[in-house]
Amino acid sequence: MINNRVVITGMGVITPIGQSVDTFWNNLINGTSGIGPVERFDATDFSTSIAAQVKDFSVQDYLPRKDARRMDLFVQYACAAAKMAVEDASLDMKRELTNRVGVWIGSGIGGIDTLEKQHNAYLSKGVTGISPFFIPMLIPNMAAGQVSIMLGAQGPNGCTVTACASGSNSIGEAFQLIQNGKADVMITGGSEASITPLGMGGFCAMKAMSSSNDSPQEACRPFDLHRNGFVMGEGSGILVLEALEHALDRGANIYAEVLGYGSSADATHMVQPDIEGNGAALAFKMALQTAGLEPADIDYINAHGTGTKLNDLMETTAIKKTFAEHSYQLSVSSIKAHTGHTLGAAGAIELITTTLALRHQQIPPTLNLTTADPECDLDYVPLTTKKKAIQYALSDSLGFGGHNAALIIGAYK
Repeated sequence: MINNRVVITGMGVITPIGQSVDTFWNNLINGTSGIGPVERFDATDFSTSIAAQVKDFSVQDYLPRKDARRMDLFVQYACAAAKMAVEDASLDMKRELTNRVGVWIGSGIGGIDTLEKQHNAYLSKGVTGISPFFIPMLIPNMAAGQVSIMLGAQGPNGCTVTACASGSNSIGEAFQLIQNGKADVMITGGSEASITPLGMGGFCAMKAMSSSNDSPQEACRPFDLHRNGFVMGEGSGILVLEALEHALDRGANIYAEVLGYGSSADATHMVQPDIEGNGAALAFKMALQTAGLEPADIDYINAHGTGTKLNDLMETTAIKKTFAEHSYQLSVSSIKAHTGHTLGAAGAIELITTTLALRHQQIPPTLNLTTADPECDLDYVPLTTKKKAIQYALSDSLGFGGHNAALIIGAYK
């Protein structure tokens, strides 16, 4: 059985706190929040009127205007981050066997902005008002499709849709494709652009988001006693994964090695997590098993950490079930008070964060954690960046439907 080692050789991000990896990382370690009042539409009557928006994004820096006009914003973000990642990896597609380069990019919701605009066009003009590009702009797989067209990548191509676990599951699938010899290179991650009236309105109706509209940058409070819901974000994170031998042959820079992947289901409720943490713990244990590591080997966990009452408690429980006494030696942090919850992009942006933490031996803080919740009693790296020796790290994502995904990376040896 083929069992290729898999490494990370390129990264690209479009986020509310940076549209380059360096800017993103500097804002993370300096505690910068991208959350503020919604500016894209009038959210005055919404129970939550704050979000983490990508600002000053210029798609023309990455794509011809004609191509961009036929893409929803989530696809534009994915193309931009993918172009950035490929350039970071110094991957020359003219020299690659294009059928050995694949693309796997997830999205939890897809082109909801396109859906709203085209529905309005239908209401005002009837069926003749609907664009012929409506469906291809809407469907979640089009991020992977358009990136493959942009790059000429003819290898395995797909999109995993598992709500807020989409990015992590997509990276896991890409990892396995390279492990199993089906591709030499995979461009993978997640993308989302759901800060729209319908997108935000749906989460407001669920009462899932923080309503601390008067203090946007303090609204998202992962693991804090006074947390009261998540704040929506948007953006894209894309990584270049490569078979180690392929990366070495072309002299690529190696950021880290991808070692383990676990995926599971709570099988309990459509939106509420299993409060016992059994599903998440199973994903953690599967990732450890595939990595060939023991729980005590992990130094850092980049947590899903949404700032909702149930998620943070469940995630803490799952960590304790998996890591036992070592739980109290771990450092755990969430970046969602920086970026908002970027939904299907979260797992990819957060694996990039984990990779940078490993590279710099620094852990970005959990912002706004000022009052400890007695039931969430681990080291969540509150408020300020922490220097720590990191050899192995885990990043996890948890999605509606009970989807759980965990990825483990380590320093390349």
